[in-house]
Amino acid sequence: MSHRKIEHLNDNRIIYRRLPVLDIPSHSFDWGYYFKDGTYEFYDLFRSKALINTYKSLRWHLRVLWYLNPDLKENKYKSICKFISNKDNGFTTFTMEPDKLRNVIRDIKKSDLEQPPYNKLRKVIFKDYTGLKTEDKLKIVGSLIGRKSITPEALYEAMLTINDEGHEITAKSLSNALNCSTRTIHRHMNDELKQEKHILNEKI
Repeated sequence: MSHRKIEHLNDNRIIYRRLPVLDIPSHSFDWGYYFKDGTYEFYDLFRSKALINTYKSLRWHLRVLWYLNPDLKENKYKSICKFISNKDNGFTTFTMEPDKLRNVIRDIKKSDLEQPPYNKLRKVIFKDYTGLKTEDKLKIVGSLIGRKSITPEALYEAMLTINDEGHEITAKSLSNALNCSTRTIHRHMNDELKQEKHILNEKI
């Protein structure tokens, strides 16, 4: 696996992580933020060790970069897209053909910058460099979301946290996070969550 050359984005001052802008957290902590009703405004690309492994996912990442960097000049944006879509730079598991990449960029440029790209709902957002281990983060997620009852929202948030940390999602890791039995996890894991679990694990 190639090392992800994230420094190239940093050197070019490309924004790939943004906290919610309009949504206000229900509670703020030293380690991060809790949104009781969730937020779709948190974008955090390339944090996970998982690589982009489909054209659909690559297109979404490039669309988010266009959205988060509205002042980016066209030539520079094309250069960044080409860099990210090259497997050798460690962002993807494949290299997108030049013709397909040009078509993707053309379609993205037609999109409305005022319309946020599709995003996952997040309730717990951790700050960078908190020093928290995966177990610590999962305990926080469990205490905030899973303390009353096991819900699809609690399961999903725990799954995202485990995936963000680059670990495989298992019934055992979820049960530890939410302080319940693996049987309880299986009982509350609906088809949609099972599919999402498979997708997230596939990227590790």
